[in-house]
Amino acid sequence: MNLETYLEKETQIPPKTLRNIIVLFEQDASIPFIARYRKDQTGNLDEVMLSTILKKKKNFETLLKRKQNILETIQEQGKLSEELRIKIENCYNPTQLEDWYLPYKKKRKTLAMTAIDNGLMPLAKIIMKQNTALDWENLQKKYLSREITTTKDALDGAKHIITQWINEHENVRKQLRKAMFHEGKVKSLLIKGKESEENASKFSNYFDFEEPIKRIPAHRLLAVLRGENEGLLRVKLAFDQQQALEIIRQKIIKTQQKEVQNFLETACKEAYTKYLEPSLTTELMQQAKKDADVLSISIFSKNLQQLLLTPPYGEKRILAIDPGFKSGCKVVCLDENGGLLHNENIYPHAPKNESIPAQKKIRSLVNAYQIQAIAIGNGTASRETEHFIQKIAFDRPLDVFVVSEAGASIYSASAIAREEFPDKDVTVRGAVSIGRRLSDPLAELVKINPKSIGIGQYQHDVNQTLLKEELDQTVMFCVNQVGVNLNTASPHLLQYVSGIGKKLAENIVQYRTKNGPFECRKDLLKVPSFGEKAFLQASAFLRIANGKNKLDNSAVHPESYSIVEKIANDLGMKSEDLIGNKEVLSTIEIGKYTQKEMGELYLKDLLKELEKPGLDPRKQGKVFSFNPKIKNLEDLKVGLRLPGIVQNITHFGCFVDVGIKENGLLHVSKIAKEFIADVNSKIHMHQELLVTVVSIDLENRKFQLSLID
Repeated sequence: MNLETYLEKETQIPPKTLRNIIVLFEQDASIPFIARYRKDQTGNLDEVMLSTILKKKKNFETLLKRKQNILETIQEQGKLSEELRIKIENCYNPTQLEDWYLPYKKKRKTLAMTAIDNGLMPLAKIIMKQNTALDWENLQKKYLSREITTTKDALDGAKHIITQWINEHENVRKQLRKAMFHEGKVKSLLIKGKESEENASKFSNYFDFEEPIKRIPAHRLLAVLRGENEGLLRVKLAFDQQQALEIIRQKIIKTQQKEVQNFLETACKEAYTKYLEPSLTTELMQQAKKDADVLSISIFSKNLQQLLLTPPYGEKRILAIDPGFKSGCKVVCLDENGGLLHNENIYPHAPKNESIPAQKKIRSLVNAYQIQAIAIGNGTASRETEHFIQKIAFDRPLDVFVVSEAGASIYSASAIAREEFPDKDVTVRGAVSIGRRLSDPLAELVKINPKSIGIGQYQHDVNQTLLKEELDQTVMFCVNQVGVNLNTASPHLLQYVSGIGKKLAENIVQYRTKNGPFECRKDLLKVPSFGEKAFLQASAFLRIANGKNKLDNSAVHPESYSIVEKIANDLGMKSEDLIGNKEVLSTIEIGKYTQKEMGELYLKDLLKELEKPGLDPRKQGKVFSFNPKIKNLEDLKVGLRLPGIVQNITHFGCFVDVGIKENGLLHVSKIAKEFIADVNSKIHMHQELLVTVVSIDLENRKFQLSLID
């Protein structure tokens, strides 16, 4: 089976389309570029499907390497028969492959190996034939030697060999694996003496817990495993031993001869307890963990995507406040591009209570720096600061936003922040980050490790390599979906643009600093190391406002500028006259302009982009207000309806900010009357909801919400 056939079987995508996609991947084309500018070659597949194909392609290549290593290992042992070679070459199931390889896998010196060295292999083979005419009493005496001095030694050695064979028996492993998956249970118990440890109470639900491995939700499995990693819980996959032994007996024992039957019974039990149970339960738990990781990372990725695509307020002058009590509120004023104009502290709250001077200062800054909106971090003293700002009588209406400050402290202490503001302390940098998040969440959040933004669950418990790959890819998809201003973007934003990466991003910023703003996209080719290949991948995702060519501020790819010119010439117009001219664009027959890699799908996108060039797919941010009467958990009452914003989405529901310190749980069962398999199908990050309080737990500082009337 070749790669194309394998992918067709796995994805049900036509062979011709797969061939095109494979070629594009081999040319190092990025997924955003392929999805946006090679739709005719891919049959209009989106980034998610293209990403799936790429992962399956890598899995196939990894499997081929593994098979080659296995074949070479068995060949070196002189045990590679033609039948086995064909069997391995035609295997595309990794588990099946490892089962076939197990008898040839290099092992430490075992009791079975010692028995074989002592000449007991023939005895083991005779016993396994289970011949009814077997002379059991005299059989073992034939294999006595200097090393094997008693019949017990002979039988023990033969049993070690047979035990190993049972462990390596393909059908035994397959049947046990299947039974354990369908009927095995994940069990956890509190380790004696650990109940008083600091974090033990967090795992109280798992002190004596069991759930079928087939049905255990990802979040519960990850919680149990975290308890094990912290040394609080003892976790295992439990499966009925008698059921397991019956499966093995059916595959191994064929004789009615009592002595042989009893002997093989013992061998079956040893094979299970010493080898099969530990290896298969470990394998199944690892697979369950892997599946839980994939699901958790997927939810994390969806949350991140929704967060990064949060509607921006736009290029406005913003006053941002990082609120606080004792240390005061750090205030910064930012220009339209997020540049720092001014910073200082005010102390409107206890213990200083300098409310009047603080009001005057805020009014003065708003007027002096022509502020258009105010952003307030949602941490300590957030609601108090919001109320303080709302009491100020400004000369003109101002939008006031409460902005999530999750990860702002991480950014403020990072090398990126020190590079941007080397002479400012962490509090100033944090306040700047809050303001920039309002103006353009995507551009600011790419500077922070997604794990620090406060979305998802158990992000530190899942496979960190897979998590990083998935989140980096998510950031890349979002950045390229929106597009990047070439003359203002930071290197941290530019590095996620299709075809660029960290080094080229730094080169672009260095060139821009030295030579001034880019006037056209073609100037990118003057940047060191920025060749034609990078230009093809990156140029259309980079925007130049007020440049020489208006198309440079759009998603129209430079490779199709000539098509735009031809269309304009045919209509007796200039290229720029087509931009925004919906009436004329609707009359164009795209069939006249198709080319090799620019078919009808490509040209439809081209005309669509010409209608509204450079349109940001995100909507503009809007002001949201919490219930002003609710300031803490004690103000809540069961049955109260109040506005909230989704802050985090999990497997089992979502957490909603209603304007107090604690977020409420909106369980999946309380989102809709019908069954919901995927919370993200109904809920998205930063969604505004009107929720009802259904329960309050003051002791544990928790409350639950509902959307169901």
